[in-house]
Amino acid sequence: MDLGIKGRRALVCASSKGLGRACAEALAAEGVHVTMTARGAEALAAAAAALRKAYPDVEILEVAGDITTPDGRAAALKACPEPDILVNNAGGPPPGDFRNWTRDDWIKALDANMLTPIELIKATVDKMIERKFGRIVNITSAAVKAPIDVLGLSNGARTGLTGFVAGLSRKTVRHNVTINALLPGPFDTDRLRGVAAGQAKASGVSAEQILQTRMNENPAGRFGDPEEFGLACAFLCGARSGYITGQNILLDGGAFPGTL
Repeated sequence: MDLGIKGRRALVCASSKGLGRACAEALAAEGVHVTMTARGAEALAAAAAALRKAYPDVEILEVAGDITTPDGRAAALKACPEPDILVNNAGGPPPGDFRNWTRDDWIKALDANMLTPIELIKATVDKMIERKFGRIVNITSAAVKAPIDVLGLSNGARTGLTGFVAGLSRKTVRHNVTINALLPGPFDTDRLRGVAAGQAKASGVSAEQILQTRMNENPAGRFGDPEEFGLACAFLCGARSGYITGQNILLDGGAFPGTL
């Protein structure tokens, strides 16, 4: 299926590995020129080199820096000032007990998982409206629909972003600019293993046991493959996806029953 976005430009945040990288690769496969960002310069360079080799007909730029900071956002937007596609993504805050979180912990979570996406949308959406094409995808979390007790910082920050987008996305769609969210459940990523390690510390059960139990309990009988996530992202960014906006699409293998 030709998604009709060949030659478009995308800014994909936190894309050196995991779900962000999968999104960057799926877009590159569609002929989209991709600017990748990440904090780790070495991992980012390796990921960008791999995409250049696999997709020599598209331009792959890399910008090392922390997208959750003003300097990081400025550098990314300098490299890709008018993206047609924006994929917002940032590492989630650590798990824990809310009793131990300080105001600074909450501000950091809000900066990373709510305010940074809003700032990037603010910097790019008006030009998208002028061009009558724009696709914004926010990578959030299944916790938006089914909060996870040890991820309170993430629950709060990502739900705030969801509420903001609910209003804005209904205003931009008239101009063929859509804003949607992809809500990953358990995908085989470093983040999944980090959360399991936090749960293991709190419960006394090994991280390996926690991961195996989660896999067994998932109706799919497995964790998600990041490639599956990337393909879903690319579809939402397609030229023919202009009637989908303001949605929070759960990709979880059926792991979160009762969510509508």
